[in-house]
Amino acid sequence: MTVDSLALAKTEYAYGQDAFEHGNYRQAVSHFEKALDLAQATTPLGGEIQTWLVNAYSAVGQATEAIALCETLTRHPDLEIRKQAKNLLYILQAPQLKRPGNWMSEIPDLGAIDEGRGEITGQVLPRVSPQAAPKPKPDLPPITADPSNPKENGFLWIALVALALVLGGVAWLS
Repeated sequence: MTVDSLALAKTEYAYGQDAFEHGNYRQAVSHFEKALDLAQATTPLGGEIQTWLVNAYSAVGQATEAIALCETLTRHPDLEIRKQAKNLLYILQAPQLKRPGNWMSEIPDLGAIDEGRGEITGQVLPRVSPQAAPKPKPDLPPITADPSNPKENGFLWIALVALALVLGGVAWLS
C-alpha cells in the first residue's frame, strides 16, 4: 500500500462517514467500499472502514451483507475491531420486535403523486392528536432566604457545629 492510496482511502472513509451521518446511506456504502478497496482489510483502518460499512449495509436494508461482513470482522487481527464486530453481530441477529400499529405513523410516498390530479395515492393514516398542553402555573414570587429568620438558618448552624466537632476530634486524636 502506497502513501497515496492510504491518503485516498482515508479521504473516501471520511466522505463515507459524512454521508452516513447525513442520512445518505447508499452514498456512504459506495465511499466505504472504495475506501476498503484502497486500504488493507486487516489493518486497524481497514477494520474501522468495515465496521462503518456494516452499519451502512444495515441502513440500506442489506442485512445479509451486513451480517456476513460482521462475521468476518469477528476474526479481525485487531482486538477492538473484534469486540465491536461481536457487539454489532449480536444487535444485527437480535429478533425484531413487533410494534403495535398505533406506535408509528405512515409517511406517504411522495413519488406516488398522481400527475394529473396532484393527489397522493395510497392510504395515509390519521395523525394522532397530542394531549392537551398543561395549563401554565401562576407566577409565584421567588423563594429567598431571609438572613434574619433563625428557622431558615438552623441547618447552617447544625452543619457548623458538626464541622467544629469533627475538626476538634481530629485535632484531639493527633
